[in-house]
Amino acid sequence: MGTASEAIVIRAYGGPEVMKLEGVDVPAPSAGELLVRQHAASVNFHDIYVRSGSYRTLDLPGIPGLEAVGTVEAVGEGVTDFAVGDRIAYIARNYGGYARARIISAALAVPVPAGIDDGVAAAWFLKGLTAQALVEEVEPVRPDMAVLVQAAGGGVGQLVARMARLKGGRVIGTAGSADKAAIAMAAGCDEVILYREEDVAARVMAFTGGEGVGAAYDAVGGDTFEGSLASLAVKGHLVHYGQASGPIPPFDLSRLGAKSAKVSRPFLWPYISTRGTLLSASERLFAAMVAGALPVKLGGRYELQDAAKVHAALESRAAGPFVLDC
Repeated sequence: MGTASEAIVIRAYGGPEVMKLEGVDVPAPSAGELLVRQHAASVNFHDIYVRSGSYRTLDLPGIPGLEAVGTVEAVGEGVTDFAVGDRIAYIARNYGGYARARIISAALAVPVPAGIDDGVAAAWFLKGLTAQALVEEVEPVRPDMAVLVQAAGGGVGQLVARMARLKGGRVIGTAGSADKAAIAMAAGCDEVILYREEDVAARVMAFTGGEGVGAAYDAVGGDTFEGSLASLAVKGHLVHYGQASGPIPPFDLSRLGAKSAKVSRPFLWPYISTRGTLLSASERLFAAMVAGALPVKLGGRYELQDAAKVHAALESRAAGPFVLDC
């Protein structure tokens, strides 16, 4: 027997106004599935690309949202890892997060330990796993390694900066405003550069004694790519993991030869593609959150029906992260 619920539905690509709260029917869980009563859903910049049509990865009409936290209300046949009443978090590549209730595969769910607020867990789960993968696997940060974190006052940027610092790295952050620079400094940066006003590469070289950085973690894209590339040390790695300012124009790969540098474009999913890697990464992240080692405050909480207001705030570069209370 199904469950009546509500969700934010997109029926056409466009501005924030295309998102509407509608009644939806949620079926009973099938084998291997969970029925989840959601408490909080995270709002990510990725959702803006989906809503606007920049990413055509959500079939319309559809429900946006990649991640949420909730309580298990029913379990399907064969599910042994979870029981009714368990609190779980998930990331679902098929979207559906902006909802009061939903069905998810039990294979996507991870337990959320006591001591972490629903909204905090939802807002930082995807961001935390992303940052963790970047500094542990994509380009591991080593003690005394100089790194550049573009947009270090942003959601993932804050965590990249803090995690790199915890590993003993020397962290140079960039920010687009004085307010974001203050956030970046609080996250653990040794130096913060206002990338819209200053020559990032020149400042990086001055800070590193002309050597450059072993890694540049860049989620801004078009506006910062050249500065990141020029900031690299010999054998440095430019990790391009987002494009908030737009895509990177085509460039000649032979330019990398002078420093034997490399550029990569990682996505989170391959790093949590098995049940074992997902559980291991989640446990490490939640342990750090419970210990208070990470800057995991919220920028704001909104009711589910106010999803359009959250998108407008994100697009205006308001300091997040934001969650929807379901």
